[in-house]
Amino acid sequence: MVKTLSELIHHLPAATRSGADVAITAPVVESAASVQRGGVFVARRGLTVDGHDFIGQAIERGAAAIVGERDITGLPVPYVRVPDPQAALGVLAAAYHDFPSHKLTVIGVTGTDGKTTTTALIHNILRLATGGKAGTISTIAADLGDTVADTGFHVTTPHAPDVQAYLAQMAANGLTHCVLEMTSIGLAEKRLNGTRIHSAVMTNVTHEHLDYHGSWEAYRDAKALMFRMLADTPSSTIAVINADDPSADYFAAIPADVCATYGAADSAAVRVTAISHHPDGTRFDVQTGDSVESYRLQLAGAFNVSNALAAIACTRALGIPAAFIRDGLAGVAGVSGRMERIDEGQDFIALVDFAHTPNALAQALKAGREMVGAGGRLIAVFGSAGLRDVQKRRMMAETSAQLADISVLTAEDPRTESLDDILAMMADGCIAQGGEEGRTFFRVADRGRAIHQACVMARAGDVVMVCGKGHEQSMCFDVTEYAWDDRDATRAALRGAPLATLPTAT
Repeated sequence: MVKTLSELIHHLPAATRSGADVAITAPVVESAASVQRGGVFVARRGLTVDGHDFIGQAIERGAAAIVGERDITGLPVPYVRVPDPQAALGVLAAAYHDFPSHKLTVIGVTGTDGKTTTTALIHNILRLATGGKAGTISTIAADLGDTVADTGFHVTTPHAPDVQAYLAQMAANGLTHCVLEMTSIGLAEKRLNGTRIHSAVMTNVTHEHLDYHGSWEAYRDAKALMFRMLADTPSSTIAVINADDPSADYFAAIPADVCATYGAADSAAVRVTAISHHPDGTRFDVQTGDSVESYRLQLAGAFNVSNALAAIACTRALGIPAAFIRDGLAGVAGVSGRMERIDEGQDFIALVDFAHTPNALAQALKAGREMVGAGGRLIAVFGSAGLRDVQKRRMMAETSAQLADISVLTAEDPRTESLDDILAMMADGCIAQGGEEGRTFFRVADRGRAIHQACVMARAGDVVMVCGKGHEQSMCFDVTEYAWDDRDATRAALRGAPLATLPTAT
């Protein structure tokens, strides 16, 4: 693909260029190490490093042009100065790929909990309805139509150049729809700039990422950016909102051509009227207007019914026939790392779930409680991340102390913080709810040993839930990512030995 620099910066009215117009023959990137000869390097200030310091490296690698915010002269290649390189990055990457989102119906999904599952449900419905012409970009992977791409170690929206490259590949593959999971951090960092959103779906807004956003209101406002992006779509925009969430009115006030609400509230346009839990999943009835329809999920838990309602409301608003919606929901056997059963022939249930917020943990434990057999116990294993929301540590421990019979507190990406200090804060939360260390809760620093201890304690009828990491493939200690998968660790524990690959295992 060949563009000119002037074609790209045409979409940045505040940009000023020094140097000649040049051909751009490779993608727009923000990492000097990723520069391809003929591409554009966007230098922006990060939290710990400044991309402007790597301009020389980018030019050495063959960058045809540089974009930044500093007043820089004397470069051997054209330099484009912009007031906000972070905001410009997505637009430039989209322009290089001919704005691929304009060729697709893009459904954005955001919220604190349930984003990935809701994305998977909508995607499966659309995949059936379009004959396989629906893609997805989630925090697990990107389905591009002809291939599936890994979206990284830790959970967040891919960076702007990757998002646009994924969308471009979908469009080239003849896809018509894309379901795009959007995190608050990804939205705040403008990684979706240059993307046209047709439908915006909100699952819920609860306590999370306050370390990054500074306040709950700022966190909610970051989520709302996706809904405000609807204003850039010419027509037929759809807002899908959880009527049961306290922020429903706030999101509903953001203009959209159609506002579809869902939930258990009487005001919900798509309203659940009955739920029944079964060994093979969940059945529920939904009222829309004067009609009531029955649905089946292979997924467990009332919270997954809420995710399914979001998918129903969204796809109904898109005009998808009811048969595809029913079959699409029923066809999702599971979502990686979400209430995922691990079976090694044990006489109790072992589950791995991504729940890493107080609300998600509460909903997961409530679902786990429904699976406990006669005389059985609910045993929860979880941690709380370092260099992240400090308040959440105590809140999650309090939640588990209230809802689980036994809590095993352990490591979850402590990063550069003291793991002992994190566990002490969590222990205080358990104690505040009447917990007794050594009886109703335990501190086990090594996550492999913690999971093993929970499995050793378990007996017939019990449910062991390992929460917090889900599908993730690494654990961060200090600044190093160590290979880690809770599912592998749980399998090892069920086979009789802890997975001993983390620094805490020594």
